[in-house]
Amino acid sequence: MAEAAPQYLALPSGLLELCALLGAPRDILRGPEQAAQKKGVKSPSSLDPEVLSVFVPPFVTKEDSQPDGVNCVTPGKTRRRSFRKKRERPKVEPSKGQPGGPRGQDPEDVSVPNGVDLLALPQLCFPGGVCVASEPKEDCVHFLVLTDVCGNRTYGVVAQYYRPLHDEYCFYNGKMHWEASGLGRSMAGCFVPFAVCVVSRFPYYNALKDCLSCLLTHLKICKDFEVDNHIKEFAAKLSLIPSPPPGPLHLILNMKPLQIVFPSRADPESPLIDLDLHLPLLCFRPEKVLQILTCLLTEQHVVFFSSSWALLTLVAECFMAYLHPLQWQHTFVPILSRQMLDFVMAPTSFLMGCHLDHFEEVSKEADGLILINIDTGSITYCNDEDIDVPDVPLLAAQTFIQRVQSLQMHHELDLAHLCASTDLNEGRACRRAWQQRLNCQIQQITLQLLVCIFREVKNHLNYEHRVFNSEEFLKTRAPGDQQFYKQVLDTYMFHAFLKARLSRRVDAFAQMDLHTQSEEDRTDGMLLSPRRPTVEKMAGRKPSAPHGAQRRMVVSMPNLQDITVPEPPPRNSSLRKMRAEDCGSSRTVWDVPPKLTYTFKIPEIHFPLVGQCVQAFHADCVAQLSKAMDSLAPENSVLLARYFYLRGLVQLMQGQLLGALLDFQSLYKTDVRIFPADLVQRTVESLPAPERARAERTPELRRLISEVMDRPEDAPKADDRVKNFELPKKHMQLDDFVRRVQESGIVKDAGIIHRLFEALTVGHQKQIDPETFKDFYNCWKEAEAEAQEVNLPFSVMEQLDKNECVYKLSSSVKTNRGVGKIAMTQKRLFLLTEGRPGYVEISTFRNIEEVRSTTVAFLLLRIPTLKIKMVSKKEVFEANLKTECDLWHLMVKEMWAGKKLADDHKDPQYVQQALTHVLLMDAVVGALQSPGAIYAASKLSYFDKMKNEMPMAVPKTTSETLKHKINPSAGETSPRAVDVLLYTPGHLDPAEKVEDAHPKLWCALNGGKVVVFDASSWTVHQHCFKVGTSKLNCMVVAEQSQVWVGSEDSVIYIINVHSMSCNKQLTDHRSSVTGLVVQDRAQAPSTVYSCSTDGTVLAWNASSLRVTSRFQLPGDGLSAIRLHGDRLWCCTGNSIVVMTTAGFLHQELKIGENFKEISTSFLGFQLMPEQEQLWAACAGYDDIYIWSLRDLAQPPQRIHLQDCSKINCMIRVKKQQLWVGGTGLSQGRRKGKIYVIDAERRTVEKELVAHADTVMTLCSAEDRYVLSGSGREEGKIAIWKVE
Repeated sequence: MAEAAPQYLALPSGLLELCALLGAPRDILRGPEQAAQKKGVKSPSSLDPEVLSVFVPPFVTKEDSQPDGVNCVTPGKTRRRSFRKKRERPKVEPSKGQPGGPRGQDPEDVSVPNGVDLLALPQLCFPGGVCVASEPKEDCVHFLVLTDVCGNRTYGVVAQYYRPLHDEYCFYNGKMHWEASGLGRSMAGCFVPFAVCVVSRFPYYNALKDCLSCLLTHLKICKDFEVDNHIKEFAAKLSLIPSPPPGPLHLILNMKPLQIVFPSRADPESPLIDLDLHLPLLCFRPEKVLQILTCLLTEQHVVFFSSSWALLTLVAECFMAYLHPLQWQHTFVPILSRQMLDFVMAPTSFLMGCHLDHFEEVSKEADGLILINIDTGSITYCNDEDIDVPDVPLLAAQTFIQRVQSLQMHHELDLAHLCASTDLNEGRACRRAWQQRLNCQIQQITLQLLVCIFREVKNHLNYEHRVFNSEEFLKTRAPGDQQFYKQVLDTYMFHAFLKARLSRRVDAFAQMDLHTQSEEDRTDGMLLSPRRPTVEKMAGRKPSAPHGAQRRMVVSMPNLQDITVPEPPPRNSSLRKMRAEDCGSSRTVWDVPPKLTYTFKIPEIHFPLVGQCVQAFHADCVAQLSKAMDSLAPENSVLLARYFYLRGLVQLMQGQLLGALLDFQSLYKTDVRIFPADLVQRTVESLPAPERARAERTPELRRLISEVMDRPEDAPKADDRVKNFELPKKHMQLDDFVRRVQESGIVKDAGIIHRLFEALTVGHQKQIDPETFKDFYNCWKEAEAEAQEVNLPFSVMEQLDKNECVYKLSSSVKTNRGVGKIAMTQKRLFLLTEGRPGYVEISTFRNIEEVRSTTVAFLLLRIPTLKIKMVSKKEVFEANLKTECDLWHLMVKEMWAGKKLADDHKDPQYVQQALTHVLLMDAVVGALQSPGAIYAASKLSYFDKMKNEMPMAVPKTTSETLKHKINPSAGETSPRAVDVLLYTPGHLDPAEKVEDAHPKLWCALNGGKVVVFDASSWTVHQHCFKVGTSKLNCMVVAEQSQVWVGSEDSVIYIINVHSMSCNKQLTDHRSSVTGLVVQDRAQAPSTVYSCSTDGTVLAWNASSLRVTSRFQLPGDGLSAIRLHGDRLWCCTGNSIVVMTTAGFLHQELKIGENFKEISTSFLGFQLMPEQEQLWAACAGYDDIYIWSLRDLAQPPQRIHLQDCSKINCMIRVKKQQLWVGGTGLSQGRRKGKIYVIDAERRTVEKELVAHADTVMTLCSAEDRYVLSGSGREEGKIAIWKVE
């Protein structure tokens, strides 16, 4: 039998932390008549409770072979004191146990879990006191939340039941007390309440309630002296059950007669939900629910009242779940006993619960409370003048009310058409499935509410410097919503929410935000220019809102502009589901089906609970888990990971430490999110020396041990503070100015900010004073506010594209086409005529031929005039712009130059950048208010100067081949190098949404970031998410659902293309992973081959993620791998080695035999099967070398690449083309170049001037397009047409 785990390895606790039996005091039950005669002793009908017995795991120790009597603790007789006073713990008497039983340890050795105060527990288990009844009462349950001094919560479920007092004996701690004299006469026909309390680290309210219900069926029929044994067996059983890991696997425990389900949390970030989330919706109208949520969001003093102790905790916990992922940071005591009522006098924010009997007392004694009556669904404020609870923002409230009203919250309606279930557990399973669906819908609705309220917070965050511009955020809120946001922004809860946003945490809020954002919002994230209302958004604006808002500045949710609040029906007037059309919205409750769940049935636990039985139970668990894993489909890695987790835990409990570590190692590469790193580290530390040596010799464990043991224990905690934006108070040098501008949210791009610095410091010392910055900031924000106020007539909006924005309006001027205001969008100039507003087209920027600033004579004056000549019109547009003329001259020329560059380079980012320059010019001129302001603003005419000073035309071949450019670094402070590109074709997979089935472009950026584009529209599908922190070297797609990414840190990361999450890591390599290649098979799972710089080649089963074979190449420098003809071609720098898939050498091409005059190495190679050739590039050479596959010993042919200085990458396209990317000269400057070579003719067909920086990577999109990624100076991706 395996040896038990060392004592110093702290194993994770099971479901049970503590089980206690509570009831009336011992002396009262023994002699009520004598006690009643004593002065001051209460009548036996109203008693103070105490703890009778406590049961704490572990219940079996290593040495035990008989039932353990250690952890049944019997507190001695103690005087009752106030809960609020500090008291000594009660004395503990040794438990004698059963006659003839083993002698146990001293009960003083038993440790009560932290957070459980045995002196306070009786008050909470009997919050209304112990009342002796003349007739039996129904069993009842209520729930507790216990918090320790560190804020950690444990959860209690209390079941109360009544037992009669018999003549022959009374009940206490499982011992008979033959006290017939007096007891029978005085207590005949009396029923005394007892309570069993189960405390757990997990909020299993429904499951533990069911467990206690099963226990009570045994307690009510057993003898009094058997009660402790029954409770102990019950507690021991629960203590052996491990908590299920986050995910779809739930555990089932047979408690007879019920099958108890212990659900898992949906993911590591989600709360565990084991209660009915619709309870508050049955108790309160939706408007009241919103009011309560507002009280919580603004962190008020909230007290729930009910005549049901159970509802107090359940309703309070439901509201906690509604707030997720926001978390209540303050005191949370959902049940106050009568002795604890003075808690409501606390000065800090809190959420508490009291019995309805204390409503009047609390409302009179305390001020500033929000009193919520669960039974009547009403809310009362104490001292209304001191409490100001604002309304939830109107649009969010309207949407929430409609969605709640469309919920089906009555299970009976779903059962009406079904036959009655004759199986108890089958009926319970049906009810549980219905509740799970309803809970899922409610969670979606409340999460959508939070997203609707807080979605636009991200627009006012600076992630690099962790700054939130609260002032500007409040300015964008509707006037009627201002008070709500002002109060919420000052709360601890919102501050923690900001920390999560600035840390880019991908929690439920972030996922819902991404899932529900409009295409416009999705595109906004990739724009360099500041946001302005689009024509589409202007058209969707509504008239003034009834709560006083003159105009809603920003609409927070897409497709919700026409929502109006319907008259709510009378409460509970109809049980039927409301139709969607009755709600006035096309989208009511999102029909999001709950995720598929699985169950694992815990094996039977046999008693008596001795060491052998526990070991047998653990062995059964391991056997059943192994059987479940063997029958699992390989692709179901999510479920497999949960089995690894559970089996690892059970093996730890068995003492099988190496087996547990192997399971955790498999878990690490299957789903790293649930990997218990701390537990594994403690396990490794507890290994005896021989086992540690065995583990170090096991390849699978060696890397795991280094991973967990090399973690920095005292690593400095990252600064996660949130700073509020403040204007500077000191003079700023360039670096400080860059940071301040980025914090303000005006511009992120460091290059543009450098130009702005030059503009604001023209003629001055190279520093900026606070007053200048303040003036510039105010001018910028005023222009921004004016743009928000622009309302174009419908007739004008019809002439514009829906995504056009008005960025600048002139004052009213006279033109040769009428009087009006000149408007600038990102596409055109037009005249907004006065009088009857109309639209007069001036010109698109593409159509401009010349822009001049001149003067025209008017009487004795010379009026500054702007003249614009168009390509397609003979008439010149003239506008008497007077003092604005020079500024408009600069702005129009910059936009014209930006548009020309955008057209030449097929890169719309030039227009966005030109727009930013234009808006900064406007703010600079407004801030400086000096004669030199125009000259200062001209420092921002970047593209206009580029066009005039460096009129380099894009080569014709490049222009004809280039289709488009995209910027994966948009939104960053500086460009990132594009290290790897991967194109994946679209697949109509039932598991995917329609937009997810589109083809995708995966971009690996420097620093371990991955951006995913929708390749059908070249828009962002998934913003940056982290894949480690090192450079990424290679990517392949396997099994259509996985993208494998090889990293410099020696890890292979696997991204799920459906969930866009990276939860799997393969850690078998010991150095940088440089190559990945997939061998697809018709039937069997694909094989993925990976290589690393130390010469290791591994073969992986793509489904099971297991290494099927491995071999080692001599030497270092393995940089690439290709698969051809069931042979692996490996580039090792000094040679290209051909290996069989089994690892045997087949052929070798040594570089030294062909290049004897200069020392060189292979940079890369490409196989051309149709030509039976090997094409390779060598360091220091500007040629491509070609070997025949028939005879590698023959000298190679060469193709010269003109003006090429470096080769980085090459790919085969359309079987007869080779595209080579690197660095070369173009018009005397170093550029990123692509050479397109015809493999048949062996000639360079095209030289493409691809990028301002070197070409880092190439990939093919179905042989129709080739995509190239550039170095960090440009950081863009070019899309090329293949001919």
